Amino acid sequence: MSDKIVKIFDTTLRDGEQSPGASMNMEEKIQIALQLEKLRVDIIEAGFAAASPGDFEAIENISKVIENSTVCSLARALSRDIKAAGDAIAHAKHQRIHTFIATSPIHMQYKLQMTPEQVIQKAVEAVEYAKTFTDDVEFSCEDAGRSEMPFLKEILDAVIQAGATTLNIPDTVGYRMPDEMGAMIKELHNFVGDRAVISVHCHNDLGLATANSLASIQNGARQVECTINGLGERAGNAAMEEIVMALKTRSDFFKGIDTNINTKEIYPASRLVANITGIAPQPNKAIVGKNAFAHESGIHQDGVLKHQETYEIMKAEDIGLDNAETIVLGKLSGRHAFKEKIESLGYKLTEEELNQSFARFKLLADKKKEIFDDDLRAIITDEIVQVPKTYELINLQINDCMNGVPSAAVCIKYEGEEITDAGIGNGTMDAIFKTVDRISSIPGELKDYKVTAVTQGKDALAKVTVKVSFDPALSSFTGHGLSIDTMVASARAYISALNAYVYEKENRSKRDRGGI
Repeated sequence: MSDKIVKIFDTTLRDGEQSPGASMNMEEKIQIALQLEKLRVDIIEAGFAAASPGDFEAIENISKVIENSTVCSLARALSRDIKAAGDAIAHAKHQRIHTFIATSPIHMQYKLQMTPEQVIQKAVEAVEYAKTFTDDVEFSCEDAGRSEMPFLKEILDAVIQAGATTLNIPDTVGYRMPDEMGAMIKELHNFVGDRAVISVHCHNDLGLATANSLASIQNGARQVECTINGLGERAGNAAMEEIVMALKTRSDFFKGIDTNINTKEIYPASRLVANITGIAPQPNKAIVGKNAFAHESGIHQDGVLKHQETYEIMKAEDIGLDNAETIVLGKLSGRHAFKEKIESLGYKLTEEELNQSFARFKLLADKKKEIFDDDLRAIITDEIVQVPKTYELINLQINDCMNGVPSAAVCIKYEGEEITDAGIGNGTMDAIFKTVDRISSIPGELKDYKVTAVTQGKDALAKVTVKVSFDPALSSFTGHGLSIDTMVASARAYISALNAYVYEKENRSKRDRGGI
């Protein structure tokens, strides 16, 4: 690998999914993985195979569709984890197993309850076993940011001899300052030399994940672990888009160090992940926030109009954000124009997906004067990542008068039959959800509810994301709904979560019978 190229290891599907409320189903993970490949991400950490049958299946299916990027599974330094990881990535054209064990005194003493010698032995055994599945093995020192340098060198030397090709130094709790992180990587880089690639994985607990990653690159790290939109546990991870665009924009400072990323796919990737997880970047988020290229100040507007670089250090089109609309879509637009537009946004749909998305677009265009790119992204994402529609909303009528009892009449299609029922509740949404429960005979408990406007204006699409528990033995299920009417979007989101539950329950039953 060229010393001027930094590998991008994207962990949106693994660490990013650990953000509260960011769980994804298999179809959604595959869609994100395909977008990551379009981004030209070097390594896609597709999940943690031993975590659940669903995670294993998602990694396995991603391995079958990814052509160019390396597909990776995380594994603890345990034989059963490593075997699950190896089996899950077996179909991948380019495979990696990422195994780890904690190396800080506090983790070894209180969490692992192991001596340093035992930790080294476990690490070596894990790497040696992982090598029986693939030659590309990454080893991580969990909580390296609070580990002791002599011990880090000892364990890294041992795992290199065992066959590790990438050594990851995570700042697991986001504790280090950039100068400290840089100095640590410099010392380890000098110690390791060209025996293995040094990687970093920085968390954002103090808001320094990107700064720590860039300081590490300056001092010899040639792989960075990051996520789209900075998703991740607690305060999140280093944001991929920030690292990539910092290297690109300040190539003078970083002396030409670059990545393989196709930057024009950054914004589409950001929107896809936001639409699927329901977690949108804050408006002032660097690179991909909706205000990142917006100018309200008259002085700024005047400067940008006269010369773009007066207030913009990068171009919006460099990240795939093109504000110049060459094809304006409305209710009179035809299927061909619609197809051309969505292809320009980077989507390739099957005929069935195209037909379904076009039908949704025409319904929206009848109600909404102006159709924005983000409207189209929301429609397409909602259409192509869905699980099978066991239950489908046909019609909804509500009565939310202030002086009466809130009620809802719901018509749902199930197995070709339209079923209508009505109910009351403590509020309009409660009435809708209770009626759906009665029609399906599957009661759910709402755990989380979120509504956002997809675009600006009074007629903006409402995107509702819910988390619903239908079975205490299973995790909550996420559902998404789109509509100009927030109550309709809420009903669709709740039914989407119901369909995800039914789909998972059926798949579990098949797995138990050995069917898949």
